[in-house]
Amino acid sequence: MSETTPVPVEAGEKSATALKKEQKKLEKEKKIAEAKAKKAAEKSATGGDQNKNEKKQEQAEENNSNWGELPMNQSKEKITREWTDVSQLTEATVGKSVLIRARLSTSRLQGANLCFVQLRDGLYTVQAVVAKGGANSKSMVQFVGQVPKESIVDVQATVVATSVPIESCTQKTVELQVSSFFIVSKSSLLPLQIEDLSRAQPLLDKQEEDLKQLEQLLQNTNLNEQEKTDLEKKKGECIKFVNVSQEKRLDNRALDLRVPAHQSIFRLQSGVCTLFREQLLGEGFIEIHSPKIISAASESGASVFKLNYFNTYAYLAQSPQLYKQMAICADFNKVFEIGPVFRAENSNTHRHLTEFVGLDLEMTFKDHYHEALDTLDRLMTTIFHGLETRFAKELESVNTQYPFEPFKFTYPSPRFTFDEAAAMLAELNDPDYVVKDNDFNTRQEKRLGKIVKEKFGVDFFIVDKFHVEVRPFYTMPDPNNPQWANAYDLFMRGEEICSGAQRIHDPELLEKSAKAHGVVIEDIQGYIDSFKYGCSQHAGGGVGLERVVMLYLGLGNIRKASFCPRDPTRLTP
Repeated sequence: MSETTPVPVEAGEKSATALKKEQKKLEKEKKIAEAKAKKAAEKSATGGDQNKNEKKQEQAEENNSNWGELPMNQSKEKITREWTDVSQLTEATVGKSVLIRARLSTSRLQGANLCFVQLRDGLYTVQAVVAKGGANSKSMVQFVGQVPKESIVDVQATVVATSVPIESCTQKTVELQVSSFFIVSKSSLLPLQIEDLSRAQPLLDKQEEDLKQLEQLLQNTNLNEQEKTDLEKKKGECIKFVNVSQEKRLDNRALDLRVPAHQSIFRLQSGVCTLFREQLLGEGFIEIHSPKIISAASESGASVFKLNYFNTYAYLAQSPQLYKQMAICADFNKVFEIGPVFRAENSNTHRHLTEFVGLDLEMTFKDHYHEALDTLDRLMTTIFHGLETRFAKELESVNTQYPFEPFKFTYPSPRFTFDEAAAMLAELNDPDYVVKDNDFNTRQEKRLGKIVKEKFGVDFFIVDKFHVEVRPFYTMPDPNNPQWANAYDLFMRGEEICSGAQRIHDPELLEKSAKAHGVVIEDIQGYIDSFKYGCSQHAGGGVGLERVVMLYLGLGNIRKASFCPRDPTRLTP
């Protein structure tokens, strides 16, 4: 048996196998070098654009010169820049570079290189697109996608037309191609989501109704365990939306007021004041500002806030009534005031506040107090018309979240005496609508509003000639019927929004009436004395601003129409 003996390799000499491996390695390195050279030649042939872009991206990544968080603005220096409101972004601005400051409402990353953002500026929203490319780095896209909701941002962008309308934004036909994006004020974690605060009321109402029905079904004691399980499952599936309570909204009022519908409510409220002021100034009225800390209750009754005033007591004014009349005595002839009114009434209802804004007026008349009533009628219908014609965008915004029937009115408005209105209720042949104590209760007022709407097709009407015992001490009695007073109320959608009357301008009759109403004469002696030196006959009224807004918009709760409402249970925010 024979064996092949391996030939020994001398020291320092490579084997054939090792030589082959080394040769292959050299060939591979040569090919890689040739490929790199070819790639470099291609870049050189195209002017090196790709290399430049890569360097630009790398530089942007390093410097983030077009994105980030700005330092706090302490007004260190003046800068002249041209800003554009979101409301101004239309097809006419396509192609323009704009600078926008707005809140980041929502953001949505689409992969690593694209982010869609919705910007909100008051009532208006627009879509912005942040895409990787040019000076926009991948880091910038990721940064924008992580900016907290409700942060305030500065955005430089080009306006471009959209191929299809963006239904989620008010600016549907344009969007922004972002070139820079900076945080101005970064938001903390939100206690409530704006989407929940903005949700349409009908969706919430439907959810509540469905839950109520399921709860009723679960009360059935004959259900077996499987049926109960199925109903509980349906109940869980029914809850799709967060229904934020009114109290929770008010506890977070600064967030709640950012909702476009709520912004619109207060723009409309401002509009009511503007229209009120414009109309009366146009008719020769003078605006006055009366004191709100007074020495005695301005109305009869106990609904007055008492406070310490140095070494005595004072009261918060229940109305500017006495001062309006003093202005008349001073020959101002026509006056109005927009100011706070305080009522210490423990009324926890949908329409009562302990502090509200009064729109008050007082005027002399030549022959009959209906001259003042005609002025009020003209004033209110002018306000209604102005809201329709000058605040269409705001009305649309409110209607989207809180749908309401358009407010109907005519001029002159339907007008009835108190007894005529009571007779209309009596025709229902329902004991609940029989008027007692010569005044309407809340339920009767609402039913009267429905009757007037059915018969006359309007939501605004006037009731005149109330009974004297239910009106304040300074109200002029009707000379033709001692049971009546020259007093009137104005109604919107079946709720009273204004009380007014001819005032007593004779000091002797005024004192007699005050005593009959239990008013301490010494407390109002200065008021009575102002009529001793001659005073024109006059009349007026007071309108509740929040109640007008609530009823015009059909909001259902006056707290929605009060910036920071005050009621018996709330003193904050």
